[in-house]
Amino acid sequence: MLHPGSGRRGSPIFGVWLTNGDIDHVAGLLSLREQQDFTIFATRGILDELASNAIFSALAHDVVVRRAIPDNAEIATGYGLNVTSFAVPGKVPLYREGAQVLTDEIGDMTSGLALRHAGRTALYIPGCARMTPEIKARITKADVLLFDGTTFVDDEMLQLGLSNKTAARMGHLAMSGPGGTMAALADVTGPRKIFIHINNTNPALIADSPERRAVEAAGWEIAHDGMEIDL
Repeated sequence: MLHPGSGRRGSPIFGVWLTNGDIDHVAGLLSLREQQDFTIFATRGILDELASNAIFSALAHDVVVRRAIPDNAEIATGYGLNVTSFAVPGKVPLYREGAQVLTDEIGDMTSGLALRHAGRTALYIPGCARMTPEIKARITKADVLLFDGTTFVDDEMLQLGLSNKTAARMGHLAMSGPGGTMAALADVTGPRKIFIHINNTNPALIADSPERRAVEAAGWEIAHDGMEIDL
């Protein structure tokens, strides 16, 4: 697993894939060793966001490689895993929002990843504002799906008095409801379906809750710390 490599400051991390430019998604780069070589894989738009903020220059350019990944281009990592990045509906990072915000735009600011090994495929989609026929078609062909599970209901944060934004306004599909993920993928039974990127307000995190039972009855699992997935 992630045991240190050889050398006094060796690291097993050889690459980082970014699927959006939000603060909680990219800030972890600054916790990595500035002089430890690895590659950042991301769309040109996300790499431009990093380049526009001088703090990320701490990741030395002669050591940390930035690699722009075109949409739908399969990349061989050299470690037996091939990765394809594909656009999904989303929005610009919060710090780039203006007066008018498109929350489900398809561009190069929100991506999913198809991870392929030995003829099997896992889809990693931590943020998705709406289901599209193209995404659903990918899901039907996958073996494992790791999908955005931020909130259980769309107005969850409003109900709790924690925010004035719905899940949709934040660029996320809710798990439940007529337009939610479980309804959208109710007829998809092929892949193992796992919710990830779950907000701490989401009652589906509670093992004996009605919401957890609804999730499991719909054929989904809730990701947890230490979870291992055999692809």
